[in-house]
Amino acid sequence: MNQTLVGFIRKELTQTLRDPRMRVVLFLVPMFQLIVFGFAVSNEVKNVRLAAVFDSKDTLMQHIYERSLASQMFLTAQTHERDPFEMIQADEADAVIVAPPGGLTKAMGRQSASLQLLIDASNVLEAQAIEAYIKQITLKTLQNDLQLNLNKIPIQIDSRILFNPEMNTAIFMVPGTLCMLMLLTTMIMTNTAIVREKEMGTFEMLISAPVSASEVIYGKTIPYVILGMANFPFILSVAIFLFRVPMRGSFLLLFLSAFAFTCTAVAMGTLISTFCKNQQQASLASFLVIFPMMMFSGLMFPVENMPFYLRWLSQLDPLTHFMGLLRNIMLKGGGPSYALIHISVLALMAIVSTIISFKRFRTTLT
Repeated sequence: MNQTLVGFIRKELTQTLRDPRMRVVLFLVPMFQLIVFGFAVSNEVKNVRLAAVFDSKDTLMQHIYERSLASQMFLTAQTHERDPFEMIQADEADAVIVAPPGGLTKAMGRQSASLQLLIDASNVLEAQAIEAYIKQITLKTLQNDLQLNLNKIPIQIDSRILFNPEMNTAIFMVPGTLCMLMLLTTMIMTNTAIVREKEMGTFEMLISAPVSASEVIYGKTIPYVILGMANFPFILSVAIFLFRVPMRGSFLLLFLSAFAFTCTAVAMGTLISTFCKNQQQASLASFLVIFPMMMFSGLMFPVENMPFYLRWLSQLDPLTHFMGLLRNIMLKGGGPSYALIHISVLALMAIVSTIISFKRFRTTLT
């Protein structure tokens, strides 16, 4: 075998594996991610937040609602609104069943029973399954309560598909793709730009210059916040004019959300760069951070599908909050109260990441 080639292979392997951090990133992190994703990733629709509007004396409706919750496909929606539409618009419920006037039990006696079902279709994956679940549960409830062998539901279920009546997958996926593009063009650029300074040796020149650590960090991060925000209107225009994603909410809230997310992504990119010595490590570290963020954000499958003991991880994912903001503002026309909560979480993440980055930079500079 060519000894020169063998020497190059040995040198490359030695150079890559001599760093303990690279060994962890190459071998331990992927195994950990596979274990977590194996438990978390599921396309089965479950844990749907269900609300019901009916009179307490309506026995049949009560049984349908209780059987729905007992099926483990639905959870009780904690709602503060009384109007079914507002429950879904405020993101307090994913579906609402509404009994007919006078109650479903009396309507069955009149042979004119109907049931209204409101479904939040901003998440197409959930919306496609909810109606089938409710029909199946209603049929089983009638079979048990009325002791009848029914093959068809004797109740007319009037389904209202809200916020995406055509069940267009693009309307659901494009906001998520927009989030990913914003993340890629901010976090990776910030991370690699700072690490490139270290690898080229120019970082030492910055250290020796009469500048403070804060000036170095702000000087290397603020430009990428500006670039990220400058890129956002172009991406948003493509989503609205090419893919016909509706814009029902406030542009001001939308841009404020984008600014909070951009600052968070840049701050996290800066934090990652403090752990990396070269661009190879920076690229691999960015991928190993972005991939879990994408999986836990709700882009590929509903967050509600994850087990309860893993669902809290999605709340630590800035992509989850930004994606929720985009879909709520653009598709539902969400109000300031929902936006304020998630923008505050993004701002907190940005502050924490910046503080840790400052501390690590001071350690590096000294």
